[in-house]
Amino acid sequence: MSDLIVLAFENEIDAFNMRDELIKLQKQEVITLQDAAIVVRHGDGKPKVKQATSLVGAGALGGAFWGMLIGLLFFAPWLGLAIGAVTGAIAGKFTDTGIDDKFIKEVGDTIEPGHSALFLLVTKVTMDKVQPTLEEYNATVIKTSLSDDQEAKLKELFVHDEDATADATEEAAPEADEATEA
Repeated sequence: MSDLIVLAFENEIDAFNMRDELIKLQKQEVITLQDAAIVVRHGDGKPKVKQATSLVGAGALGGAFWGMLIGLLFFAPWLGLAIGAVTGAIAGKFTDTGIDDKFIKEVGDTIEPGHSALFLLVTKVTMDKVQPTLEEYNATVIKTSLSDDQEAKLKELFVHDEDATADATEEAAPEADEATEA
């Protein structure tokens, strides 16, 4: 079973960087992403969706192969290749797998201009291996299909509490003063 996670970012660079880091972790078998997409809302207010994988290209390649193979049977491999590539690209364009495109666009309409959202469809994750990577980013959890406990733990990863840092600095300061006096 897959879990949907949608994270919001204050810029598009962080969304792309996190996606790229998660893809690197997927190559290490630490996380399995069934699908990933990024929606960026530019200053003109229009959201732009960027899928991690293009089904159009894969469809064209598969169609070209099968078209050429069938074309060989009729002694017209180039014609078969061209027809197969076009039909494969069209089939890829209208194939929708993974995260629902309509849902992605709906969320894209809600984010502020200049901001972005990362959509992840996660099948498997080893959280203690992924956690250090996630903590590097300042993201906001928009929506998940996780349990309430899992969602709360995920939200905690992205809390960069400046007050806690200030408290730790204030606690260290008196110790430094005492060391100086001695």
